[in-house]
Amino acid sequence: MANLSNKIRQYVNAEVDFTTDVILQNDSDGRGDYIKEWNLDIAQPTQEQLDALETQAQTYENNQQIIATRKSLYGSWESQLEEIYDDGIDSWKARIQQIKTNNPKETE
Repeated sequence: MANLSNKIRQYVNAEVDFTTDVILQNDSDGRGDYIKEWNLDIAQPTQEQLDALETQAQTYENNQQIIATRKSLYGSWESQLEEIYDDGIDSWKARIQQIKTNNPKETE
């Protein structure tokens, strides 16, 4: 099940500052997270609207994990530049493509 914050990102179709734009709170009675405060210029979504974004939010979450994995495998910019200098751009491009092939993003 996708996080409420990611459903909100999908609803807004933009990044959200969860310290000022939208404040979430966790209900201790087991219902989980809910919107405590909504400070955006668009209407606050209903629970039904958020539930309808489950698939897109889950895809977003999965892709964020894939992106993190790719970044860790790419190495720092400095090491990539050194690799390009030492082994050539084609070798670097092949390695990056293999990382992307082994860690494909989901499509929406």
